[in-house]
Amino acid sequence: MTILAAWRQRLSILMTEKPKSPWGNGGGDDGDDAGGPRNPWSVPPGGNRGRNTKPSALDEFIRRARGPGGGGGGGGNGFPGLPGGQAPRTIALIGGALIIALWVVFTSFHVIAPQQQGVVTFFGRYSATLDPGIRVTLPAPIETVKTVDVQATRTEDFPKTGGEQNLMLTSDQNIVDVAYSVQWYVSNPQDFIYQIAEPQETVRATAESSMRAVIATVSLDDAIGSGRNRVEQRMQDLMQSILDDYHAGVRIRGVTLKQADPPAEVIEDFKKVIAAQQEAASNLNKARTYAQQIIAHAQGEAAQFNLAYDQYKLAPEVTRRRMYYETMEQVLGKTNKTIVETPGVVPYIPLPATRGKAPDIQVTGKQGGGQ
Repeated sequence: MTILAAWRQRLSILMTEKPKSPWGNGGGDDGDDAGGPRNPWSVPPGGNRGRNTKPSALDEFIRRARGPGGGGGGGGNGFPGLPGGQAPRTIALIGGALIIALWVVFTSFHVIAPQQQGVVTFFGRYSATLDPGIRVTLPAPIETVKTVDVQATRTEDFPKTGGEQNLMLTSDQNIVDVAYSVQWYVSNPQDFIYQIAEPQETVRATAESSMRAVIATVSLDDAIGSGRNRVEQRMQDLMQSILDDYHAGVRIRGVTLKQADPPAEVIEDFKKVIAAQQEAASNLNKARTYAQQIIAHAQGEAAQFNLAYDQYKLAPEVTRRRMYYETMEQVLGKTNKTIVETPGVVPYIPLPATRGKAPDIQVTGKQGGGQ
């Protein structure tokens, strides 16, 4: 009971005691509490402020911040000269106008490089094509511009990596490993953007199908030999025809057949076959050259005979004698000769001794055996 009575006494004291302010007692702002700190905003001890007392720097700052409207509850909310509630609205309008101006500038002015052309769309529909230079359009999304490089030459390699094989079937049922490249550029930016979804993949697919179609019409010898130029030209024409049918806006600049070999498994044997074919071709060329020489020689002799026959018809006896002399000269000019002119005398001549002697031997004698 004693403890309960003590707690009741303390509670009554707390209920009746007046709370103290950190700036002094609760009696007023002007009072001075000896037991606590003095209120810095209250009138200093000794009475009210004098008329000549200057306001402090803090008071001057608060007055300027409040503006001519007076206290902190009214006026321009910290912005002098503006009615209450209009300052945030004005700032929002200025910021919105600035954003709109930047948006118009960045979406209406377009710089088209010399190698480019710009495709303009009006609400998604094609409108015009812009030439190089600084061009102006309506801001996005009313009009949008897509730039396309129309001068760059793009190259597609088949196959993409050097270690892969690209096997195709020729018209004579042989397999050939083909490596080639295609050079192309954009000729119509409008069609290039809107007619085909994936231009590069479309060009690659067209090139591969065209090459297979052309290789299927040539033999193995033409594909790996002298027919390469024809294969390249036919493939380029076929590719251009297909892309024009697609309205792809692409122009094929050229096709280069870099490799056309048999498969790697049989390439060594194929090289031996090629070497044998080349040797056979060389021998055939030599035989043809020899035949042409023989024919030319025979034709020359025939021409000489015709000339001699013409002379024979004009003077048969003279021509016959001249031909006889010329023939005997050709026959006897290559042998050793012994001429005996004395009639009725048979001199002793060691005929074996005359063999192999170049000079001719002439024996002359008198009739009747005179000395």
